[in-house]
Amino acid sequence: MSTWVIIPVKPLKRAKSRLATVLTPEQRQQLAESMFRHVLDVVRGVPQVIGTLVISRDSKALSIARDYNAKTVQETGAPELNSALTRATQVVASWGVDSVLVLPADLPLVTGEDIVKIITMGQGMRSVVIATDQNKDGTNALFMRPPGLIPYAFGPGSYQRHRMLARDAGLSTRIYHSDQLALDIDINDDLDTYKRLVKQVDHQQLFVSD
Repeated sequence: MSTWVIIPVKPLKRAKSRLATVLTPEQRQQLAESMFRHVLDVVRGVPQVIGTLVISRDSKALSIARDYNAKTVQETGAPELNSALTRATQVVASWGVDSVLVLPADLPLVTGEDIVKIITMGQGMRSVVIATDQNKDGTNALFMRPPGLIPYAFGPGSYQRHRMLARDAGLSTRIYHSDQLALDIDINDDLDTYKRLVKQVDHQQLFVSD
């Protein structure tokens, strides 16, 4: 199975605006960049992943991606996550890959083991694997074999939307959960959860705010 990982990245300078009450703009950018680098580093170490594609309108994010030997696509037009992911998926599908795994750039605790398990769960000929966030509302990873099997529906409530799209396509969806992959950092409570969890696992803390 030839799996490519697709990572969409928002402009780093404008990332994590909901943390503005607890972090300075510089700290928010540092946090976003640190998490992005962590995801790239983890993905690079997974043998089952044959390549990574980063799509962004941020030239710095694309430059960072190339430092990790990732392919890049410059996002154009009005910013819209699902449209960007559709374009990125069309690109990798044209290379003849048989599966894609979409990972957000803000997963500070994702591990190679998480990625391996998701890919293993998706070994069926037509398969969808979804990993949800802590609140079982959003989608923190989406695996499809083949690429483009269902439309992308990221955003609030995407976990249930992706499940419904798979069901409507006659597909059985497999659900993957780990506390580490479920954590993304969007609000102050997430930052507090991260600081607590990082003490419980063998993981170097990426960011500390005063």
